[in-house]
Amino acid sequence: MPAMPRLHVNIDHVATVRQARRAAEPDPVTAAALCELAGANGITVHLREDRRHIQDRDLRLLRETVKTLLNMESAVTEEMLAIAETVVPDQVCFVPEKRQELTTEGGLDVVAAAEALKTAVPRLQKKGIRVSLFIDPMPQALEGAAACGADYVELHTGAYANAREESAREQERQRLETAARYGHELGLRINAGHGLDYENIFPIAQLPFLEELNIGHAIVSRAVLVGLDQAVREMQDRILAAAPPEICDPNRKV
Repeated sequence: MPAMPRLHVNIDHVATVRQARRAAEPDPVTAAALCELAGANGITVHLREDRRHIQDRDLRLLRETVKTLLNMESAVTEEMLAIAETVVPDQVCFVPEKRQELTTEGGLDVVAAAEALKTAVPRLQKKGIRVSLFIDPMPQALEGAAACGADYVELHTGAYANAREESAREQERQRLETAARYGHELGLRINAGHGLDYENIFPIAQLPFLEELNIGHAIVSRAVLVGLDQAVREMQDRILAAAPPEICDPNRKV
């Protein structure tokens, strides 16, 4: 039976608000617990090299308190590999990182990073950490991810989310679907994320072989207005609405 994709909530922007004043609140660790209580299937945080939002303290406490799945996003650097080996999140997603960017602007250049990834991926897997690569939906990126032994790819949905015209958005959705199918053929497990919100989630939640959706900004933004519990529940409802009928049917046999 096809499964509904799992919702992983990225809580970076909770930390962004805290760091704006270098204060103690809002605490992303508390936010993570509230997300889990509301039904989130996992928590995602990006420990950036410049520590602009999530701090090392946050990651350590999240590892102690997250009950679902802890996904750590990071650059492919020796510092981040050492931190991951110490904290041992359930999953690490390697992403590109530039100091001047507001948020991650594109997928990892898997070809350019091939040598580093061939060392980094098995290094973390030996610690029992699943490894994902955040990539653009392109054949060469998928082939590179498979070649370095990654467990997952997270398809970058930014071009889809930013498309203004319906025809352009549909073209990007088709690219994502083609990538999901090809990645599955290569033996990769498929996740997706970036720029997803309450309005554009439905077609992405229907992608074939999709296991996880990473969504942060939209949920944290809505939480400012309606609260974190309701914001997470509403996103889960949107994902459920995209699921096949046998999943949505409350009388289905399991």
